[in-house]
Amino acid sequence: MDVRLEHGEKTMRKQTLSLLYVLGSGAVVAGGCSSDSEPDEEIGPGISHGDGDGDGDGDGDGDGDGDGVIRLDAGVNTAEEDGCGGDGTCALIDLLFVIDNSGTMGEEQANLAANFPGLIEKLRNLTDSAGNPVDPNVNIMVTTTDLGHPVCAGYQPAGYEPAKGAPVAKACIDRPNDFVGLGDNPDNFFDAACGAACPTAVEPSDPFIHFEGPDAGETNVPNDDLAGAMSCIGPQGINGCGYEAPLEAMMQAINPSADWNDQEGTHFLRDGAILAIAFVTDEADCSVASPDGYAYFSENDEFWEVNPNSGTKSNPTSAVCWNAGVSCDEPNADGTYDNCTSSTSGVLHPISRYADYLKTELIEKRNKRVIMLGILGIPEVTEHNENAPFEPTAGGIEDLVYRQWNGDAWADGGDILPGDPGTAATKKWDFGIGPGCTGEDGSGGFTGQAIPPVRIKELCQSLDEEDTVRCCLESICDTDFTPAINCLAGIIQNEIPPAQ
Repeated sequence: MDVRLEHGEKTMRKQTLSLLYVLGSGAVVAGGCSSDSEPDEEIGPGISHGDGDGDGDGDGDGDGDGDGVIRLDAGVNTAEEDGCGGDGTCALIDLLFVIDNSGTMGEEQANLAANFPGLIEKLRNLTDSAGNPVDPNVNIMVTTTDLGHPVCAGYQPAGYEPAKGAPVAKACIDRPNDFVGLGDNPDNFFDAACGAACPTAVEPSDPFIHFEGPDAGETNVPNDDLAGAMSCIGPQGINGCGYEAPLEAMMQAINPSADWNDQEGTHFLRDGAILAIAFVTDEADCSVASPDGYAYFSENDEFWEVNPNSGTKSNPTSAVCWNAGVSCDEPNADGTYDNCTSSTSGVLHPISRYADYLKTELIEKRNKRVIMLGILGIPEVTEHNENAPFEPTAGGIEDLVYRQWNGDAWADGGDILPGDPGTAATKKWDFGIGPGCTGEDGSGGFTGQAIPPVRIKELCQSLDEEDTVRCCLESICDTDFTPAINCLAGIIQNEIPPAQ
């Protein structure tokens, strides 16, 4: 039996209808935006996603030749060029953050901003797998989950452009409108998610942060303020599209032909470097297979949910992403599902697109090491390994239950938070599946709810080997992301072999 997912009444807010698009005289439609925009085309077998790459050829691959095919021999420098021996043993680290910038992510980005200085400190003080200090050579790039879904195009705020996997390196204090949500009475998380962490603009001179050498003495950040730069470029805002595409955003970010990876200039992606990918989202992945997949959000209602208010399939919600991308067993009598796995329907890119590229092209053919952190919609982790890589050992993904919505109030053991006008029926329409976790702020309030992350979870876990942890899954409902940052640093540490 198929289950669904949200797009209108998004779950990561205490009592708000975020990423709702307001049409005409205040009628709110959950994800039901219409647009005359044509979806980007995907040309050829390469890693492309339409135009917007800045090369002017319209194919989206960033190399300017118009064929849409990423060339794996283009845009990635060799390890020798970066001062390594070519054997992959030097402490080169390319760290990519893919951060959800939809309307429900205010509290989570504030949480991240508070933890970014700790991340910088851990990277500066990395040891190798034997505990010996190293002087890491680090690139840190940040992008969003917004790939420019055509349904959202007509409702983007003035001046907003989807990142489509490109780096975001402008200080958040200089883009305050990014932290104002959509609708008639929008949330504003500028002070909480940006102002407190980035009182003055600190930006790298390149599209990403770089540091290397003893005490990280060589940087592209003014006054070597690495923590300040990370706290400034890390928060991404809350005005992005609610059809989040973190997997495809990752793919575009590590496109070796993209400008920011071009070996002729300053490049993010480097051969010989550990590639660390961190996803931060409260949603299920909605990486649409362009261009045909976009039809399922307009004229083809195969994966739409019935609107309980009208009794019809009135408009698409994020249920399309869940229904088309995930398949669950028949529900049990208590509304739980024994198993939910990714599925292939032609709407979203299959997981194999991403797994094959990471595991075959990068790991097997290029001898790269790839690790992954997901801060996602799973229960909070209750225990971690005391030793590196500090991975979860109890709670978390092991406690995740796929289930239907419980329409009772939270105080009565249900899922409906105080002030939320939703019902089990409207939640099913918006989300389909019940929340993977519910966040509480410790003061009697809530940070919201998050949807289980089937597709990212499967990709992340595919990187693990029998005796090697390369995937760390943490809860976005946690009030402190320190354990997640520790796990990321711990996995990186274990991937750095002792000096010869």
